[in-house]
Amino acid sequence: MISNPDPAVKAKEYAFLLLKFRQRSEKEISERLKQKKFPQEVIARTITFLREKKFIDDGLFARAWIRERLARSLGPRRIRQELGLKGISKEIIESGLQELEGTYSEAQTAEELAKRRFASLKDIDPRAAKRRIYAYLLRRGFSPDAVIGAVNQLDNSSE
Repeated sequence: MISNPDPAVKAKEYAFLLLKFRQRSEKEISERLKQKKFPQEVIARTITFLREKKFIDDGLFARAWIRERLARSLGPRRIRQELGLKGISKEIIESGLQELEGTYSEAQTAEELAKRRFASLKDIDPRAAKRRIYAYLLRRGFSPDAVIGAVNQLDNSSE
């Protein structure tokens, strides 16, 4: 392949290389192009081109990210934070999470994770295990209400 010296062509080639591995947000592509020291005008044109040709779409990216992260049993708070760091607007994030209402139960997911984790911590004091589970679920992005409910459920099932 013959390399083209035109920075606009090089920027598109690099963006396509990034997109070859996984979907990315506009901000991610823009930051990676900045790291490669492309001029700001070239970055802007490249992002516009990719958006117009539907190679990047923050809405689709957010929905795919949400599905993938929920499959890994992460909570909505963590997903919001990750998408925010990727430059996705709050409206797109909330829209993507709203689409899941009715098909996803944060409380049920937190309870299942808590039960699995509690079973693996059976050799330590139950109160210490519950503290660890509480912290674990919060780190995974579950709301305090869902976490408290899941830990209280452990009390009911262990009696």
